[in-house]
Amino acid sequence: MYRWCTDEVEPHDRFDYWREVRSKGLFGVTAELARERRADFYGEFSLRQLGGAGLVELKASHYTVERSTSDIAHAPSDSICVYQQLGSGGWFGGMRGSDFSIANGSFATSHTDLPYRTVPLGDGGFHLRILKIPVSSIPAQDKRMRDLSARTFNDPGLTPLLGACFADLEEAAAADHGAHGAQASQASLVQALAHLALIERGIVRPGSRLGQAALRTARLSQARRLIARHLQNPDLAPAMVADLLGVSLRHLHMLFEAAEKSFSQTVTDERLKQSRRLMREAPDRLIADIATACGFESLATYYRVFNAAYGMAPGDFRAQGSQGPSPAPR
Repeated sequence: MYRWCTDEVEPHDRFDYWREVRSKGLFGVTAELARERRADFYGEFSLRQLGGAGLVELKASHYTVERSTSDIAHAPSDSICVYQQLGSGGWFGGMRGSDFSIANGSFATSHTDLPYRTVPLGDGGFHLRILKIPVSSIPAQDKRMRDLSARTFNDPGLTPLLGACFADLEEAAAADHGAHGAQASQASLVQALAHLALIERGIVRPGSRLGQAALRTARLSQARRLIARHLQNPDLAPAMVADLLGVSLRHLHMLFEAAEKSFSQTVTDERLKQSRRLMREAPDRLIADIATACGFESLATYYRVFNAAYGMAPGDFRAQGSQGPSPAPR
């Protein structure tokens, strides 16, 4: 991962450096800010290469960004971008389509080599993630991909799937980059995000081979997140998750049949991870309370499952201290 922020530059040079070296040199855009406001400018970003794509998270105080025709000619990219708005919102304009605003938590898609202007709404500045996926790496080759001017992601059925994949990609990014499993997971999520965006824009059919593969990956991501969200619910079962996901029970079972872990194994694994987290965060909390909070039916069941997974009792794990490494699954 590459990280950088304007604290590394003298205050009077920060915006100029951000504009010339970071904005124009790294991202191929033009940054604009009134001279009297430059002394207070702040910006930071991270850049990670994941599954053949680049994931950027950017935070910055208020300024204007433009990707002009000269910027495109100077630094062509030929990529699909999926934007996740994390801040107070933003405005996009200067495109062949109409201008639009994007709210906190929403998504937008575009092709990199089409002009646009964007500015944050309000005084909060920019905070967003951008996944940049080279067109050459997307199996669904279609010339219409290069005509995708920036637009919000409006399909209410696909939006939560996009959010689940983005969240899983963030977690996969934190995993060991040298591990084959982590790299395969990242590549699968990147392709799913690309094809979900193309489904929403009408370029990939949901029923096609690529569309179905993307939907399976995304639904499995969302199913796992629904499980993690409802661990304490005594009614947590495949039927409940299938209903929340909006698929049949059979379809849910098919998703987990193709996954590394079954539904029940996933539930158990999430409950164990949550219990470890609670033992670290609340060292004085009774283990029996933690077992109940994580959805285990009894303290005896929790001890049995924990020992089977890690070769030690929960109390022994707690005794190692909050600074110790997590036990490796057996």
